[in-house]
Order: sequence, then structure tokens, then C-alpha cells
Amino acid sequence: MYIPFEQLPEESRIWIYPANRKLSEEEVTEIEQVLLHFVEQWSAHGTALEASFKLVYQRFIVLAVNTSVQAPTGCSIDASVALIQQLEQQYQIDLLDKMNVTFRQGEFITHKTLLDFKRMVKEKSVGPNTIVFNNLVNTVEEWHSHWEVPAAESWHARFF
Repeated sequence: MYIPFEQLPEESRIWIYPANRKLSEEEVTEIEQVLLHFVEQWSAHGTALEASFKLVYQRFIVLAVNTSVQAPTGCSIDASVALIQQLEQQYQIDLLDKMNVTFRQGEFITHKTLLDFKRMVKEKSVGPNTIVFNNLVNTVEEWHSHWEVPAAESWHARFF
């Protein structure tokens, strides 16, 4: 069952999928329709999940579930991953590769492999104050407070 993202409780579970490139406005519109259809019918053991989604900066897909109503199960999470894999194929994008880093360079959002990011650290092209997207956050509350943070305040800190 779809609810607007802004109405989710802070403890709602989220999953963030960063795209390796900026999506076009047309792609965003199409993906939003696919996601809306998905969350409207998303369920766990026959019980509808109170769920939502958000596309941020034409790069990030955020799926969310209000776990206080019904927690997702292995099968329902598998269904969401299958949907993300389908989007990857349809739009020729990477969304599941956890060996990538997305960060800000000025007003631009950059997506690099972890190896390239480490190289940039050594070259001092990025530093502890570089704003990174910490896609390991698990709740809406963490997303609000710890998603866009200086690298020194995220798991990226180990590279400095």
C-alpha cells in the first residue's frame, strides 16, 4: 500500500540504490510509475506493506517500508531486489554495485568506483570534508541526518 514518503515514521526501514549515472527526466517519470505500481502491491506473507519510494537528485532510488505496520520478509525483500535488477537491465544502469562511491564535487554529483575514490583520496582530490552519500543508512531518521555527510563522518572515513 503506497503512502507518501513524507508521511513515513522516522523508524521506517529504507534501502538506497545509487545509479551510476544521472537519469533523464523521462527515465525518472517512467521509473516512478514502475515503483508506484510495485509498492501498491508489495506485500509480506499476503499482508500489504505500507511502503513508499523517492527518487532523489535523478540518481538515487529510495525504497521504504513502515515496519511498525508490517515488517518486510525475505520474500518481499527479494521481490524488491528483483525489481531493482529489472530496472538495471531496462535502463542500462548499475544500482546494486556496493563497490561504488557517490559524492559531491562542488554542485555536481560524482559516481566513482571504490578504487577510484581511494586514488582520489591519495591525490587529495577529495578529503574528509567532501560530502558523500552514505547509502548504508537504514531508517528514514538516519537518511535525514546521516545520508549526505562529510566523508569523515561516514564509513568513508577509513580512507583518510
